[in-house]
Amino acid sequence: MKLQPLIEAVQTNCHIADARHAADLSLCTFLLQMREFYRWEKGLPLGAALSREAVGQWLARREAHWADLEDRDFVRLPVGEGSEFDAFDVAALNALLQPHGLVYGAGLVGPQRPVFFIAELDHLQTLDDGVTLQVCGREFARSLLAPPAALQGERIVLRRESMARWLWEKFEALGLKKLDGPFRAVSRAYGLEEDFHAALPRLLDEQSRTLVLHELGEHRAGRWLEPGWAAMRLALQDRRTELLVRAVRDHIADFTHTLPTLLAEGSAASIHFWFAGFDGLRRQLFPTLVDAYQAWCAGDAGRALQAHTGRGALHFTRLAEQVLALHAQHAAAAETHIEALLSSSQAVCRG
Repeated sequence: MKLQPLIEAVQTNCHIADARHAADLSLCTFLLQMREFYRWEKGLPLGAALSREAVGQWLARREAHWADLEDRDFVRLPVGEGSEFDAFDVAALNALLQPHGLVYGAGLVGPQRPVFFIAELDHLQTLDDGVTLQVCGREFARSLLAPPAALQGERIVLRRESMARWLWEKFEALGLKKLDGPFRAVSRAYGLEEDFHAALPRLLDEQSRTLVLHELGEHRAGRWLEPGWAAMRLALQDRRTELLVRAVRDHIADFTHTLPTLLAEGSAASIHFWFAGFDGLRRQLFPTLVDAYQAWCAGDAGRALQAHTGRGALHFTRLAEQVLALHAQHAAAAETHIEALLSSSQAVCRG
């Protein structure tokens, strides 16, 4: 199998998607992600010193390239002699690629915002509920936005290279802020400030499981949310509403599965790691959870966190039922009603 034409086609689709959606990012986030994308594209190690002039010239060329691609359709993917596949035909592509030790991924991470990648297949594992875990290694093509873990049907895809770069971005931000907080606790637990690169393999091994627990929670939530939830999300056009909807489902996954598992195991580093990602709209929807985390840090043996986790599971399950009911009632006109509900005080769990 000739891989280079496939890799180039996947990367073209990545560039098309980035051309359409890079402007959705804040300037700070965009620049941080582009710096790391530059390192990846040039084969540079994490934290490699960058020439401001070289990055600036590369960025100007990339934005010009995006301008040429923005209105193009996604290209079909060549696999084998004379065979081409739609960019979203993930199952068919993986059936052909997996015997060659490769994984292809494509999915939506926002309103009409796809991401694509192709990577080495490190290994496969069967998890609870019959879900297959695909662990990916080196990535040959990727979008600017590279989620380290994702649920795709009956598969969880874990991208170790993207996770490593995501962790490096958080570590770099930690150095800029000089503040205590959950990721500072993670840094201390693993000795990141002493030697990030030496600590990274253990951090990846242990905290990739936290990401997988979340995706398992998503899978279990999908048993009763789907197919209505996916249909509702596809109908959304407003980015903030889609992010709110995503936050609700994330909370269901984490309060019914991820956090109960971590609390039962007493995994301190993993609890800190989970809270390092508890921000933005997720935090706005459950502000008092931070107080429970601080009580846990102060030594309450997790009592407040356990209570908040139970209340959060109930609250966000009911909220999701209301969202589905609005979609069933109003169909194409439901988005305004969903946005109003999720932006109201009724959506906020007070613990």
